[in-house]
Amino acid sequence: MANLRVSLVQTDLVWENPSANCAQLEEKLAALGGSTDVVVLPEMFATGFSMSETGAEIGKGPALQWMQVQSNRLGALVIGSLKVKQQNSFYNRLYAVHPDGSYSSYDKRHLFRMGGEHEFYQSGDQQVIVSYKGWNIALFICYDLRFPVWSRNVSMAYDAAIYVANWPAPRANAWRTLLQARAIENLTFVVGVNRVGTDANELAYSGDSLLVDFKGDLLLDLKSADQILTSELSLESLAEFRAKFPAHLDADSFSLSSL
Repeated sequence: MANLRVSLVQTDLVWENPSANCAQLEEKLAALGGSTDVVVLPEMFATGFSMSETGAEIGKGPALQWMQVQSNRLGALVIGSLKVKQQNSFYNRLYAVHPDGSYSSYDKRHLFRMGGEHEFYQSGDQQVIVSYKGWNIALFICYDLRFPVWSRNVSMAYDAAIYVANWPAPRANAWRTLLQARAIENLTFVVGVNRVGTDANELAYSGDSLLVDFKGDLLLDLKSADQILTSELSLESLAEFRAKFPAHLDADSFSLSSL
């Protein structure tokens, strides 16, 4: 069973300026070549969490192409969400880009109504699990974290869950607590990557990006620093724990209805 090196990229973002954000991120990521398998960027890393058309990707836009270049250069799966315009609708879309240029995408299911996200973006309705280097990785975005049914690891379908976020500092305790809860209840590794800094709406972000193991223990805690940290995950240790503590066998069955 192969181990997986995961890099959490916690950074400030330039408001609605994709070229500036991609340029500064490219400089930060350069040192990761050959030393990681998965790179996780914050939610809407190219623009910040904005409710306007500015900086939106249309089709295979420049920010997605940038992700493809970085993935190939680093030899790693690169994960991050972008503001996307498709026909006349907008989506908060999370991409997982492979080194060969192929990619999967997940449209955010739960739109943050307290920030008006539901008035500008369209909600997704499909869960997405990406396979990479023998690992199954579930994709989620920010507010999804508050909804355990959507995150439920039915039949242990995934080995790690990724949550990318722009989660404001006043609710940092909820962010940290829920990441640990999702890991414990789903018997899985959980990666939560948030931004730092202050955006154009004067919302402050304290980071608190975490890597949590299947017992809820913190493997990485980036606190409030603008930094990148990497840790190695063991699929063997995950399998051993699930075998010794198979709580999933007693899970309640359910079916999802559309929102």
